[in-house]
Amino acid sequence: MVAGAQRRPDGRLDQQVRQRLGHWPQRPPGLEPSFKQPGTWLRARPDLERKVTQPYLKFPGADRLKTLPDGLYLHFSTKVAEPYVDILCIEACSTYQNLLDKRSRFAPSTGSLLAVCPLEWLLQPGMPGNNIPRWRLIRMLKTEPRGDLVLPVRDARVLFALKPSHFRGFMATQTAHAHEFFCPMDALTAEDGAKNPALRALLARASSASNYMEVPDRPPAAGPRRDPGSRSPLG
Repeated sequence: MVAGAQRRPDGRLDQQVRQRLGHWPQRPPGLEPSFKQPGTWLRARPDLERKVTQPYLKFPGADRLKTLPDGLYLHFSTKVAEPYVDILCIEACSTYQNLLDKRSRFAPSTGSLLAVCPLEWLLQPGMPGNNIPRWRLIRMLKTEPRGDLVLPVRDARVLFALKPSHFRGFMATQTAHAHEFFCPMDALTAEDGAKNPALRALLARASSASNYMEVPDRPPAAGPRRDPGSRSPLG
């Protein structure tokens, strides 16, 4: 190998990971419902059942540079007046350089990340053997969409899968950011990976509710609405 050359990602490994993820359930395994995320979870990528344009991520104004995670789950708001999605991305990284590149895409920044759900994806059923189109499962949509659904990302969590030696080295020497989670690659390539108790426990910690010591069964009752022009008690 030429000095300084970078190893390319393993396309066969990526394909194997996508094949496995394509059989995962519509809700991220291990992630329990809570009032912090009461809406609909849908597996956006990969879709092995139908050859349609799958959802992707981008920054506002960018019509060419798109982020296409190996795996992508979307949690949709339930409120028409407050549209958003939470995302859980799954990225298989076969090299350190690949990991650095993918981490940079989800680094905290002042930019607004958008999730784009193509119209054809919304109109297709989300589950084999079920003819209900995806858009009907998204409670904030009251009528059939006529174009792509573009939503701001409220919360992003990312699961990075690394080769065993890379996983051990990263775990020993690096510190994960609050939105990052790491697992060995074989947790994703295993045939029953979605049933792995350790992986399910890890993904359970990727919930937005996991940041709180206590989470009630339902949101607290809304107090009286303040006049926007009234003075704050704090001055």
